Amino acid sequence: MSRVDPISKPKQGKLGPLFKQAEAWMGFMPNDGLTMAHKPAVLTSFFDLAKAIYAEGKIDAGLKRMIGHISSKTSGCEYCSAHSAYGANEQGVAKEKLDQLWEYQTSTLFTDAEKAALNVALKGSMVPNQINDEDFKILKKYYDNEAMIEIVSVIAMFGFLNRWNSTLNTTIENAPETFYKSLNKK
Repeated sequence: MSRVDPISKPKQGKLGPLFKQAEAWMGFMPNDGLTMAHKPAVLTSFFDLAKAIYAEGKIDAGLKRMIGHISSKTSGCEYCSAHSAYGANEQGVAKEKLDQLWEYQTSTLFTDAEKAALNVALKGSMVPNQINDEDFKILKKYYDNEAMIEIVSVIAMFGFLNRWNSTLNTTIENAPETFYKSLNKK
Protein backbone atom coordinates (compact mmCIF):
# COMPACT_ATOMS: atom_id res chain seq x y z
CA MET A 1 0.00 0.00 0.00
CA SER A 2 1.26 3.44 -0.87
CA ARG A 3 2.69 5.46 2.00
CA VAL A 4 0.82 8.55 0.76
CA ASP A 5 -2.80 8.12 -0.24
CA PRO A 6 -3.52 8.92 -3.88
CA ILE A 7 -5.94 11.70 -4.61
CA SER A 8 -9.56 10.71 -5.13
CA LYS A 9 -11.61 11.88 -8.12
CA PRO A 10 -8.62 12.56 -10.37
CA LYS A 11 -10.73 13.35 -13.42
CA GLN A 12 -12.34 16.29 -11.67
CA GLY A 13 -10.82 19.71 -11.30
CA LYS A 14 -8.01 21.33 -13.23
CA LEU A 15 -5.91 18.13 -13.36
CA GLY A 16 -8.79 16.18 -14.94
CA PRO A 17 -7.64 16.58 -18.57
CA LEU A 18 -4.11 15.50 -17.64
CA PHE A 19 -5.36 12.34 -15.94
CA LYS A 20 -7.68 11.54 -18.84
CA GLN A 21 -4.71 11.85 -21.20
CA ALA A 22 -2.50 9.72 -18.93
CA GLU A 23 -5.16 7.03 -18.73
CA ALA A 24 -5.58 7.04 -22.53
CA TRP A 25 -1.81 6.92 -22.99
CA MET A 26 -1.13 4.14 -20.47
CA GLY A 27 -4.43 2.23 -20.45
CA PHE A 28 -4.95 2.71 -16.71
CA MET A 29 -4.83 5.44 -14.09
CA PRO A 30 -1.21 5.70 -12.84
CA ASN A 31 -0.94 5.54 -9.07
CA ASP A 32 2.30 7.51 -8.98
CA GLY A 33 0.56 10.39 -10.74
CA LEU A 34 -2.29 10.18 -8.25
CA THR A 35 0.14 10.73 -5.38
CA MET A 36 2.14 13.34 -7.29
CA ALA A 37 -1.12 15.28 -7.74
CA HIS A 38 -0.94 16.43 -4.12
CA LYS A 39 1.61 18.91 -5.51
CA PRO A 40 0.04 19.83 -8.90
CA ALA A 41 3.07 21.75 -10.20
CA VAL A 42 5.27 18.67 -9.73
CA LEU A 43 2.75 16.48 -11.54
CA THR A 44 2.25 18.83 -14.50
CA SER A 45 5.99 19.44 -14.83
CA PHE A 46 6.74 15.74 -14.68
CA PHE A 47 4.00 14.96 -17.20
CA ASP A 48 5.48 17.50 -19.62
CA LEU A 49 8.94 15.98 -19.11
CA ALA A 50 7.66 12.43 -19.70
CA LYS A 51 5.84 13.51 -22.86
CA ALA A 52 9.02 15.15 -24.17
CA ILE A 53 11.15 12.09 -23.38
CA TYR A 54 8.67 9.59 -24.80
CA ALA A 55 7.88 11.71 -27.86
CA GLU A 56 8.77 10.21 -31.20
CA GLY A 57 12.44 10.73 -31.85
CA LYS A 58 15.55 8.86 -32.84
CA ILE A 59 15.15 6.09 -30.24
CA ASP A 60 12.42 3.51 -30.72
CA ALA A 61 9.64 3.60 -28.09
CA GLY A 62 10.24 -0.05 -27.18
CA LEU A 63 13.94 0.54 -26.60
CA LYS A 64 13.13 3.55 -24.42
CA ARG A 65 10.99 1.28 -22.23
CA MET A 66 13.74 -1.38 -22.11
CA ILE A 67 16.20 1.32 -21.01
CA GLY A 68 13.68 2.30 -18.33
CA HIS A 69 13.37 -1.32 -17.27
CA ILE A 70 17.12 -1.85 -16.94
CA SER A 71 17.31 1.41 -14.99
CA SER A 72 14.42 0.47 -12.70
CA LYS A 73 15.53 -3.09 -11.96
CA THR A 74 19.05 -1.82 -11.27
CA SER A 75 17.60 0.68 -8.81
CA GLY A 76 15.34 -1.94 -7.21
CA CYS A 77 12.08 -0.18 -8.04
CA GLU A 78 9.39 -2.82 -8.56
CA TYR A 79 6.74 -0.26 -9.53
CA CYS A 80 8.81 1.17 -12.37
CA SER A 81 10.12 -2.27 -13.34
CA ALA A 82 6.55 -3.45 -13.82
CA HIS A 83 5.56 -0.29 -15.70
CA SER A 84 8.56 -0.29 -18.02
CA ALA A 85 8.25 -4.02 -18.85
CA TYR A 86 4.53 -3.65 -19.50
CA GLY A 87 5.14 -0.50 -21.55
CA ALA A 88 7.86 -2.19 -23.62
CA ASN A 89 5.49 -5.03 -24.45
CA GLU A 90 2.74 -2.53 -25.29
CA GLN A 91 5.21 -0.84 -27.66
CA GLY A 92 5.80 -4.12 -29.51
CA VAL A 93 8.77 -5.64 -27.68
CA ALA A 94 8.20 -9.40 -27.61
CA LYS A 95 7.86 -11.09 -24.23
CA GLU A 96 10.68 -13.46 -25.25
CA LYS A 97 12.99 -10.46 -25.65
CA LEU A 98 11.95 -9.05 -22.29
CA ASP A 99 12.57 -12.46 -20.71
CA GLN A 100 16.15 -12.23 -22.00
CA LEU A 101 16.69 -8.56 -21.19
CA TRP A 102 19.28 -9.33 -18.52
CA GLU A 103 21.23 -11.43 -21.01
CA TYR A 104 21.24 -8.58 -23.55
CA GLN A 105 25.04 -8.70 -23.86
CA THR A 106 25.01 -12.28 -25.17
CA SER A 107 21.48 -12.73 -26.53
CA THR A 108 20.98 -12.81 -30.28
CA LEU A 109 17.64 -11.07 -29.81
CA PHE A 110 19.40 -7.72 -29.28
CA THR A 111 21.17 -5.67 -31.92
CA ASP A 112 24.61 -4.23 -31.26
CA ALA A 113 22.99 -0.78 -31.10
CA GLU A 114 20.52 -1.96 -28.43
CA LYS A 115 23.34 -3.60 -26.49
CA ALA A 116 25.28 -0.33 -26.47
CA ALA A 117 22.25 1.63 -25.23
CA LEU A 118 21.36 -0.95 -22.58
CA ASN A 119 24.97 -1.03 -21.37
CA VAL A 120 24.86 2.73 -20.80
CA ALA A 121 21.48 2.32 -19.07
CA LEU A 122 22.86 -0.32 -16.74
CA LYS A 123 25.99 1.58 -15.80
CA GLY A 124 24.26 4.96 -15.67
CA SER A 125 21.62 3.60 -13.32
CA MET A 126 24.07 1.92 -10.94
CA VAL A 127 26.77 4.54 -10.60
CA PRO A 128 26.73 7.19 -13.35
CA ASN A 129 30.46 7.77 -13.18
CA GLN A 130 30.98 4.08 -14.02
CA ILE A 131 30.26 5.06 -17.62
CA ASN A 132 33.50 5.79 -19.40
CA ASP A 133 34.66 7.22 -22.70
CA GLU A 134 34.81 3.74 -24.23
CA ASP A 135 31.10 3.20 -23.47
CA PHE A 136 30.28 6.40 -25.33
CA LYS A 137 32.68 5.57 -28.16
CA ILE A 138 30.66 2.39 -28.72
CA LEU A 139 27.35 4.27 -28.33
CA LYS A 140 28.46 6.82 -30.94
CA LYS A 141 28.88 4.04 -33.51
CA TYR A 142 25.10 3.70 -33.57
CA TYR A 143 23.61 6.96 -32.32
CA ASP A 144 24.01 10.66 -32.99
CA ASN A 145 23.97 13.35 -30.27
CA GLU A 146 20.19 13.74 -30.27
CA ALA A 147 19.68 9.99 -29.85
CA MET A 148 22.24 9.81 -27.04
CA ILE A 149 20.43 12.62 -25.24
CA GLU A 150 17.19 10.64 -25.58
CA ILE A 151 18.89 7.60 -24.01
CA VAL A 152 20.31 9.60 -21.11
CA SER A 153 16.96 11.39 -20.67
CA VAL A 154 15.19 8.07 -20.13
CA ILE A 155 17.81 7.02 -17.57
CA ALA A 156 17.52 10.35 -15.73
CA MET A 157 13.70 10.30 -15.75
CA PHE A 158 13.69 6.83 -14.23
CA GLY A 159 16.18 8.01 -11.62
CA PHE A 160 13.44 10.36 -10.41
CA LEU A 161 10.62 7.83 -10.80
CA ASN A 162 12.54 5.01 -9.10
CA ARG A 163 13.18 7.14 -6.05
CA TRP A 164 9.62 8.51 -6.02
CA ASN A 165 7.89 5.16 -6.25
CA SER A 166 10.24 3.16 -4.04
CA THR A 167 10.15 5.78 -1.30
CA LEU A 168 6.36 6.04 -1.41
CA ASN A 169 5.90 2.28 -1.94
CA THR A 170 3.48 3.08 -4.76
CA THR A 171 0.94 0.33 -5.37
CA ILE A 172 1.39 -1.29 -8.79
CA GLU A 173 -1.72 -1.30 -10.96
CA ASN A 174 -3.18 -4.64 -12.13
CA ALA A 175 -2.17 -4.60 -15.82
CA PRO A 176 1.54 -3.88 -15.33
CA GLU A 177 1.75 -6.11 -12.25
CA THR A 178 0.19 -9.10 -14.04
CA PHE A 179 2.51 -8.74 -17.05
CA TYR A 180 5.57 -8.23 -14.84
CA LYS A 181 4.84 -11.37 -12.83
CA SER A 182 4.69 -13.34 -16.10
CA LEU A 183 8.30 -12.50 -16.98
CA ASN A 184 11.26 -14.77 -16.43
CA LYS A 185 12.88 -12.37 -13.97
CA LYS A 186 16.52 -12.97 -13.18
